[in-house]
Amino acid sequence: MDVTAKQVQELYEQLMPMVLDYGENIVSAILILIVGYWVANRLSGGMRRLVDRQKRLDATVKPLLANLVKYTVIAITVIAVLNRFGVQTASIIAVVGAAGLAIGLALQGTLQNIAAGIMLLGLRPFKVGEYIQAGSLGGTVEEIGLFTTTMTTADGVYISAPNSSLWNQAITNYSRNATRRLDFEVGISYDDDIAKAQAALMSLMQSDPRIKPDPAPMTMVTALADSSVNINMRCWISTADFWAVKWDMQKGAKKAVEDVGCTIPFPQRDLHMIEAKG
Repeated sequence: MDVTAKQVQELYEQLMPMVLDYGENIVSAILILIVGYWVANRLSGGMRRLVDRQKRLDATVKPLLANLVKYTVIAITVIAVLNRFGVQTASIIAVVGAAGLAIGLALQGTLQNIAAGIMLLGLRPFKVGEYIQAGSLGGTVEEIGLFTTTMTTADGVYISAPNSSLWNQAITNYSRNATRRLDFEVGISYDDDIAKAQAALMSLMQSDPRIKPDPAPMTMVTALADSSVNINMRCWISTADFWAVKWDMQKGAKKAVEDVGCTIPFPQRDLHMIEAKG
């Protein structure tokens, strides 16, 4: 019994310093993590407020800078915790490199999204606030992140698209250029005076101050269709006015051609009856 008690005492004396040492390290690590996470959030929030005050800074880059500060502080915090347990920086780099290779093979899609996000932010085929179309996806860009891009469609639907799905598509940016060309057709009857109709449509465009005089608006006959002579109206306008002008022109075109005695025909067929002989 005395031998057993002595062995327990020796074991206690050997383990107690280790327990105290590791216990101190664990408590220190928890405190470092808490403080590091708090500092990361505070610095990230401060960076976001700072960049929000910079009017000349592109809105596309603002959330990226805030996230970059946050994750940098978190990475430093993790390294500090590992150093607390005696893990050397060189070992950390080696482990991260090996883990990065394994994770990279397992998460190829995720890494593609990150690479695509970097390309989108660097080359900037679109920015926050612009309306784009990429394949079947289209909407006003709300935020460009490292993994996904968020958009809102014209009817208010939220879209979160992986960056790689946008980068691998041809991107149409409807907002980038300051001006756009507006084209639409008006059909008149074959019995109507084409010159009168063209003059009326030209006058309609010239009377609208939103339509730019240079390049000058123009009309041309584009098709001799089954039931109508199609006249194309073409003009240049500010991108911001595109839809408003289009709707007003479509409404005004009907009245303009009717005021000069022309009609907008509906599709019709002539049916010829042939009497069978015998």
